[in-house]
Amino acid sequence: MEDFFTGLFEPFQYTFLRRAFVASWSLSLSAAPLGVILVLRRMSLMGDALSHSVLPGVAIGFFVAGLSLTAMSIGGLLAGLLVAMAAGAVSRWTSLGEDASFAGFFLISLSLGVILVSLKGSHVDLMHILFGSVLAIDDYTLLLVAGTSTVTLIVISIIYRPLLLECVDPIYLKSVGGKGHKYHGLFLICVVANLVSAFQSMGTLMALGMMMLPAITARFWAKQVWSTILAAWIFGALSSFLGLLASYHFNYPSGPSIVLVAGIFYLISLFAGPQGSFYQHKKTYGQGTS
Repeated sequence: MEDFFTGLFEPFQYTFLRRAFVASWSLSLSAAPLGVILVLRRMSLMGDALSHSVLPGVAIGFFVAGLSLTAMSIGGLLAGLLVAMAAGAVSRWTSLGEDASFAGFFLISLSLGVILVSLKGSHVDLMHILFGSVLAIDDYTLLLVAGTSTVTLIVISIIYRPLLLECVDPIYLKSVGGKGHKYHGLFLICVVANLVSAFQSMGTLMALGMMMLPAITARFWAKQVWSTILAAWIFGALSSFLGLLASYHFNYPSGPSIVLVAGIFYLISLFAGPQGSFYQHKKTYGQGTS
């Protein structure tokens, strides 16, 4: 038993692992409400599109200033916001749906970003941008992640009620003078900002994993929105802790390890969760036919 607890907590005596855990925990804290709301709005795949849309901006920042966190973050934020606005404009002014327009911009952004990085960088640089390196987080990156998480939680707490109302009954919100498009815009800005702050640790390909997997897992364990957000945060924090442990003990890539643990929680919940899982569905169906 003593060896078990030693293996569980001993790795975190190293500063780089403590930084990695704090950064991952901060990401999961702000990503939980964003992921849950994306699921409620049926925008999960749009979140995937946004996570890839930041890549050209990150690549341009890298092209101009190398592996400069400031330049790549600003570029990624601008690119993500540009794609969000462009996709919204296409869906508003053409017959194409917003999800389809996001898909188009997502594919263009991903291919363009990879080409831009390849023009100047090496294979190592491309892998760093795509998959991140949570174990290499420094104090500046940690402050960026924590600051983004804090601002996101403040903004979401302010617009929480009208944002949820816009999810479930946008017609009523409009009838009482609520401007749902403004809340939707602020929400998308928060999503893009979190994806940008996450790319340094998780990479642009893995960043969405911390936002969506805990959120969809939590749907199998909670009914109300607030409890779903709480469950998503718990799953995100546990995924960060266990993923870093797996990375340390088995020499796995850190970002994918965290996302894979979150995926394992999702698969377990898919079969054994008390709310709408295969087990619950089979139990309910069995009672109905008996």
